[in-house]
Amino acid sequence: MAERFDLIVKGGLAMTPSGLVEADIAITDGKIAAIGRIDQPADTLLDAKGLHVLPGVIDSQVHFREPGLTHKEDLATGTAGAALGGVTAIFEMPNTNPNTATAEALAEKLSLAEGRVWCDVAFFVGATGENAEKLGELERLPGASGVKIFMGSSTGTLLVADDETLLKALRNGTRRVAIHAEDEYRLRERHALVKDGADPVMHPVWRDVETATRATQRVMRLARQAKRRVHILHVTTAEEVPILAANKDLVTMEVTPQHLTLAAPDCYRELGTFAQMNPPIREMRHREALWQAVRDGIVDVIGSDHAPHTKDEKARPYPQSPSGMPGVQTLLPLMLDHMNAGRLTLERLVDLTSAGPARIYNVAGKGRIAVGYDADLSIVDLKAKRTIESKQQATRCGWTPFDGRSVTGWPKATIVRGHIVMREDELIGRPIGQPVRFAECLPS
Repeated sequence: MAERFDLIVKGGLAMTPSGLVEADIAITDGKIAAIGRIDQPADTLLDAKGLHVLPGVIDSQVHFREPGLTHKEDLATGTAGAALGGVTAIFEMPNTNPNTATAEALAEKLSLAEGRVWCDVAFFVGATGENAEKLGELERLPGASGVKIFMGSSTGTLLVADDETLLKALRNGTRRVAIHAEDEYRLRERHALVKDGADPVMHPVWRDVETATRATQRVMRLARQAKRRVHILHVTTAEEVPILAANKDLVTMEVTPQHLTLAAPDCYRELGTFAQMNPPIREMRHREALWQAVRDGIVDVIGSDHAPHTKDEKARPYPQSPSGMPGVQTLLPLMLDHMNAGRLTLERLVDLTSAGPARIYNVAGKGRIAVGYDADLSIVDLKAKRTIESKQQATRCGWTPFDGRSVTGWPKATIVRGHIVMREDELIGRPIGQPVRFAECLPS
């Protein structure tokens, strides 16, 4: 009797480790069971003819605000947006209320995710002066994606500003540490520029290039002293690129679609405080340097830094307005549009959104279309012309800075461990996510 599969994705162009091939993909028990021409029966067939089948997108930086800030977002709405945007796994940040800085707080997030999430999830543990010596234990708890350090104040209360505490945090543990690199001392020195009120165009003036480069240089020095691998999140400046390129034995680098798409001062003139995020959107020369870093292979991953706030909160006068913007649902459409515009290849896009995050965080069984790997697939129409709209967004905040933007390339279906969770802009079935598995956390 012929083997029967749970699901076969038929006739798509699949981006495999061997390149782009026309192939069927058979799935059983949540795993990829076969790739090629497959004539055996299946419980479900998904016709992918004319579409590209990509490894599932992993968004390794999102803020889903639960617990404590669920008027902005929660795990259900955030992961719904992920699934609608072709994202199959997310790593969620620790600046919630309470902060995810203890084993108990991590366990609470895992409990909150149970039965409510539309994609796979993992949670960062936030470093503090109080838990620095326990980080080696915390980073290996089930469901932990690693440690996150805020060197500069942003949304929330997590902050590791001084070298002594930062070095202590880096010396406790072995996994790669994700770092928000802005120098808190320079932020405080320059706060007078905006504290009494200012035009939002001043945001990258207050949080200037030196604020970023000073922090990144400090991280490189301390990481080398601690012999610890680090990952610099949302890099924004031309000046940081050569620093990071010279330290690739220890450091990996993330950029966001926002910093690759928007530019100052126009974005602040058009969007005002809705363009405000940390580190800031900067001038065109920085955007071009980031694209050059993408082309040169220095950038390792694209993360959305999905950081929602309500419209009322964002409409406050600057700088009382909070920093951050939603992005998990628009990450893939924006990057597909950039690919169609010739700014990067499809192979490079897959490396930045699937293989890259799996590689730098050592994720087990994800990040490629290969037999034995989790059946996580982002199925896209590279030719679809669509308009991004705020009303499409699943995020509780109800807006996107890219409202009205036309793009070419759109996610058509999202498959998480063999379950079709999105098809044709509609969520399918029920939430099915579970904690992402990390190779470094498996028993030795």
